[in-house]
This record gives sequence, C-alpha cells and structure tokens, in this order.
Amino acid sequence: MPDSSLARLKEVFSLFLKLGLTAFGGPAAHISIMHDEVVTRRKWLTDQQFLDLLGATNLIPGPNSTEMAIHLGYLRAGWWGLIAGGLGFIVPATLIVMALAWAYTEFGTLPQAGWLLYGIKPVVIAIIIQALWNLGGKAIKNIPTALVMAVIMGLYFLGINELVLLFGGGLVMMLVSNLRRLRAPTAGAMLLPLGGTIITAVASITTAIPFSLPLMFLTFLKIGSVLYGSGYVLLAFLRADFVAQYGWLTDAQLMDAIAIGQVTPGPLFTTATFIGYQLSGVPGALLATLGIFLPSFIFVAISHPFIPRLRASPWFGALLDGVNAAALGLMAAVTWQIGRASLVDPLTILIALTALILLLRFRVNSTWLIAGGALAGLISSVFH
Repeated sequence: MPDSSLARLKEVFSLFLKLGLTAFGGPAAHISIMHDEVVTRRKWLTDQQFLDLLGATNLIPGPNSTEMAIHLGYLRAGWWGLIAGGLGFIVPATLIVMALAWAYTEFGTLPQAGWLLYGIKPVVIAIIIQALWNLGGKAIKNIPTALVMAVIMGLYFLGINELVLLFGGGLVMMLVSNLRRLRAPTAGAMLLPLGGTIITAVASITTAIPFSLPLMFLTFLKIGSVLYGSGYVLLAFLRADFVAQYGWLTDAQLMDAIAIGQVTPGPLFTTATFIGYQLSGVPGALLATLGIFLPSFIFVAISHPFIPRLRASPWFGALLDGVNAAALGLMAAVTWQIGRASLVDPLTILIALTALILLLRFRVNSTWLIAGGALAGLISSVFH
C-alpha cells in the first residue's frame, strides 16, 4: 500500500475511533459531529457530497450514523477505508457495552443498579419521543404518508409481523405514488416479493423456543438486513423477536438493554451486544454484534457507486417515503408498550416529562439528561 494511501487509512481509523469513544447523543448528533469533522475541519468532501451520502444511508437498511462512517471511510481511503471507518466507530462502543453487560450481570440485581435504571428508563422514553417528533416533520410529507404511519401503528397492535408492516408500507407508497406509471405485468411482478414476505412472516411460529446461538446470530443478521429508519425502530424488531416470539427477554430486560445503549457513545445498535452477552456471554455478544452490523458494510459497498441515481428515481424515492412512515408507526407503537413498563409511578412520569421539555424546548444534550435520570434514581433510592 502506498504511503499516501496508508496515511489516509490511518486518518480514517483514528478519526472514527475517536468518535466511537466520544460521540454521545444518538444518530442525529453523530451525523452532526461527522459533518463538522469531515466537511468543516478536514474538508474531505463538500456539503452536497455529504448530503448525498446521508441520503444514500436512508435508502438502505441499517444504522444511519454507522453507515455514514463506512461511506466516509470508503470515500477517503477506498475498500480498506470502508472497513476502517466502520470498525473504528463500532469497536469502542462494543467493548464499553460488553463491560457494562458484565457489570449488569454481576450487579444488576442490587438496589443501586436497579435505581440507576429506574431513573434512566424514563429519560430514554423522552429521547425516543423527541426522535419521533423530529423525524415526523421530515417523514410525514403528505396525507398518504400520515395514513401509512397511522395504519401501520394500528396493525402492529393487532399482532401483524413488523417486516410485513415495514415493507408493506413502503410498497403501498411506491404504488400509490406511481399509479400513472403502473402497467399490469409490472404491478403483478412487484407484488410477488410482498407475497413471499407475507407467507414467510405468517409462517413464523410465535411460541417460546429454547435459546440457540446460531438462531440468535441469524435473527440479528435479519434485523440488520431489513431495518430502515432511526435506530429507535430497532425496539420494534427486538421486541417482536426476543420478547414476543422467542421469549428470551422480558420487556423490562429489553428496556435495560436500550438504556445501556443510550448511556454509551457510538451506535445505538450496540444494544445487540448487550443482549447477546445476557443470553450467552462473550460469544453471544460478539456474534450478536457481527450479525447486526455486517449487513451495513455489504449494503454500503454495493450502493456507494449508485448514490447519484437512487434518490432521483420516483420508484425508490416513494418506497423510501413509505418505509420511513411505517418505521415511525412502529416506533410510536413500541414506545407506548415500553412506556407502560418504564413509567410506573408519579416520579418516573415526572422525570420523563421534565426530560422531554428540556429536550424539545431547551435542546439539552441527551447525555446530560441520562446522567440526571441516573442521579434522580439514586437520590430516590435514599427515600425507599
């Protein structure tokens, strides 16, 4: 490898390693930090190029901020940069979450740890509501997208599989938005994949089954391969598989996993690392992490050369609009479910409302709010 290429590779890895250790606040905050680092400070690319990459991450499944790290690494240092950017951003958070998962396993049942999470969980609910509010302004563009969101939310409560809802919402919007372009043979061909998805989803058996490392890996691989939208949509998929279908986690354990993902820097998808550790120690953590992030590397490698063409397509653009609206519906439905498990008394409701006001009105950094929730939980433990 030439010296200039090696220097760029080191530059990519060191930057995203730093961000993986320090970037708190969720995908929107991560992307803002990346913009400051690579456009404003380092001038690797222009604002328009950055926006094009950001648009591309919305057209493929997976965590947006992680895929931005992979895209930027690829742009700066080629194929090795693709790997270095992704690993630099993911590995620090993975190691931190594994350490916290070990501590949770050892001390999670102690009153101190329980009260910490008691105060953090309401803040997490507020952060998710803020994400819904902010994303809703962009995703709900017209009456059809609003209807898709509302219908998807209602169907989720009826027990319809989340994959059917996500892709169904996307396909409905794509068809509605392109009615004039439709021809009978094309429409029939496009509906075949949806039929296959529905048959596969309906065929799944929603009964508790014994834990299996290969099944856990394949489940996270599936989630990483199909999940669109904000990282918080991850909640819907995790709950559908690990709580409702397999019975490996409870709602309370899932909220603990999400809370741990929130208090650490880097991608929220390292929640998978925590769940994997709880289910099967270090091997489970590593396999879960590999399963959920591997598709992002593959999708970025495939899509990167086609970025200029994708958003301009009326078909792909409408599909994305529908998927985003459906993702918001899933987020809203799951937020209601996990909120019932987290807002258990007047104090937790007060913490959530206070956090929501501070987020929406004063734009307080979510890291400080999580720290405040933990402090409130500890203080409340003194009086119990």
